Amino acid sequence: SGRMGSRAMVYYMSTTVIAAVLGVILVLGIHPGNPKLRSGQVSSAPKNQEVSSMDAFLDLIRNLFPENLVQACFQQVQTVMKKVAVPVQNQTEPIIVNRKKLELKWGMNVLGLIGFFITFGICMGKMGERGKLMCEFFNILNEIIMKMVSMIMWYSPVGIASLICGKIAAIGDLEVVARQLGMYMVTVIVGLIIHGGLILPVIFFAVTRKNPFTFYSGIFQAWITALGTASSAGTLPVTFRCLEENLKIDKRVTRFVLPIGATINMDGTALYEAVAAIFIAQMNDISLDGGQIVTGIISNGLFDEQ
Repeated sequence: SGRMGSRAMVYYMSTTVIAAVLGVILVLGIHPGNPKLRSGQVSSAPKNQEVSSMDAFLDLIRNLFPENLVQACFQQVQTVMKKVAVPVQNQTEPIIVNRKKLELKWGMNVLGLIGFFITFGICMGKMGERGKLMCEFFNILNEIIMKMVSMIMWYSPVGIASLICGKIAAIGDLEVVARQLGMYMVTVIVGLIIHGGLILPVIFFAVTRKNPFTFYSGIFQAWITALGTASSAGTLPVTFRCLEENLKIDKRVTRFVLPIGATINMDGTALYEAVAAIFIAQMNDISLDGGQIVTGIISNGLFDEQ
């Protein structure tokens, strides 16, 4: 199981990174946020060299190890540039210089919480029987929270509709925004088609030397179920049946690999989030350098695998 798990993790991580890279390539080529940038009719906004992509990457490392776990639920560390007055001898007025400073910004430190609880779960698992009590506690706590969330979800349509109406009312030129969102949807759909219809079949053929479309026909029912439910976990029973009955795959493999994949393998999420980040920058005429784009790809890989 160790070899199977390591191979599955390598595959999941690789396809997630490939999906994010594909999304970046498409959004830079199509430019759904501002098509004029592609033709050079609008000059890109000046690059903000104050806080570099390396600072953003170091912020990820700092947030991975929060100083205060409770504080991590509400705040995260971010590098900012502050103007500081420096007194100079023989001059009446000080010189204004920019200096980097670490500040706490409002927003959940998701990376730090994930890192802590992964370590917590590993240590709890090594305790054997003594850790079962804590495991049962968190299972009960999870059920309570899920019941609370299900109650709140009954009122979510009203709240979501109110948020959407407020955003629509604040839009200055609705036609331009609608056109940009339409191009964004086209970019994501094209990326999903290329990833699912070309890249994944090529990987399947390269590894197994079998016809990938024969395999796809065996899991067609799982595809339809996933399209209708939009839920990886909800599609699991159908996926189990398709692989075990239609394709005759060993149950020991499916029962081990599929639940992990349904939880952490989010290729589509990685693709559309990579597109969304650059799309928003294009809408605001912000030019991203290579380091910022690479940092975004790495961040998508880390968060989507979690």
